[in-house]
Amino acid sequence: MTETLNQTDNDRSESVTRPGKVRLSIRDVEAFYGQIQALRGVSLDVHEGEIVTLLGSNGAGKSTTLKTISGLVRARRGDVHLEGESIATLAAHEIARRGVVHVPEGRRILRGLTVKENLELGAFTVKDNALRRQRLEEVYELFPILHERRHQDGSLLSGGQQQMLAMGRALMHGPSVMLLDEPSMGLAPKLVTDIMRIIKRLNEAGTTILLVEQNARLALRLAHYAYVIENGEIRMQGEAARLREDESIVKAYLGVGE
Repeated sequence: MTETLNQTDNDRSESVTRPGKVRLSIRDVEAFYGQIQALRGVSLDVHEGEIVTLLGSNGAGKSTTLKTISGLVRARRGDVHLEGESIATLAAHEIARRGVVHVPEGRRILRGLTVKENLELGAFTVKDNALRRQRLEEVYELFPILHERRHQDGSLLSGGQQQMLAMGRALMHGPSVMLLDEPSMGLAPKLVTDIMRIIKRLNEAGTTILLVEQNARLALRLAHYAYVIENGEIRMQGEAARLREDESIVKAYLGVGE
C-alpha cells in the first residue's frame, strides 16, 4: 500500500491540493522485460506547471516508468493519460508529437553530427521554419555554450555540455511535458548546480517536468511533489518539502544520510 506524507497523528490521510490540472497520469501500470516484472501497479500524477520527482534506488523502476510513459517500453497492464486521453498504445514518435519529450539517461548525443544538427533533430515534428529558428535561438540564449560550439561534433562536448545539448534538443520540440532521466549523473558539483538551475528556469517558464534524479536531496529541493518507488511499486508520495524535512523517511526510503 502506498504511504503518503499527508498523515495526521491518527494516521488518517489528508488531501493535498496541487495547483493546476493533471497534465500526465499513469494508472496501475505493469511493465516487463521479458519475464521479469519491472513495474507493479505504478500510479502517479503530474500536474500542469509542476516539477514532480520520482526517487528510488538503482533498479527500483524509475527509468522504466519514464520509458513506459514515452512509449519505449509497452505497458502490459494499466494506462497512461496525457490531458485525459490515453496514449498507452501509441508509438514513441506519436507520443513525442503530442508533447511528451524524453531526455534519457546517458544523453544519447549523435556522433558525427554537429551541435546545431543535433538540436535541429529535436524539431523533427516542427514544419514551420520560422518557429524552428525561433526555438533554436531560444536554446542558444538558454545555453550560450551551445551557440559557441554549434559547429562542433556534439559527441565531443564535455559531460555537462552534452546534458545541455540533450535538454536543448528536447526544447526544440516544444514539450508540454519533459521527462528527465538522471540529468546530473556523472557531472561535477558545479555543473549539477547549473543544470538544476536551468531545470528550475524551464519550469518557471511553463514546462511541466517529471524528474528522475539520483541526488535525492537536490531533487527534493527542486520539486513540488515527490514519489518514492521501490521494487517497481510506489511506496510513498507527498509534497517534496515535507518529505525532505523528515530525516527518517529520507534515510529509510532513499538511503541518504547526513
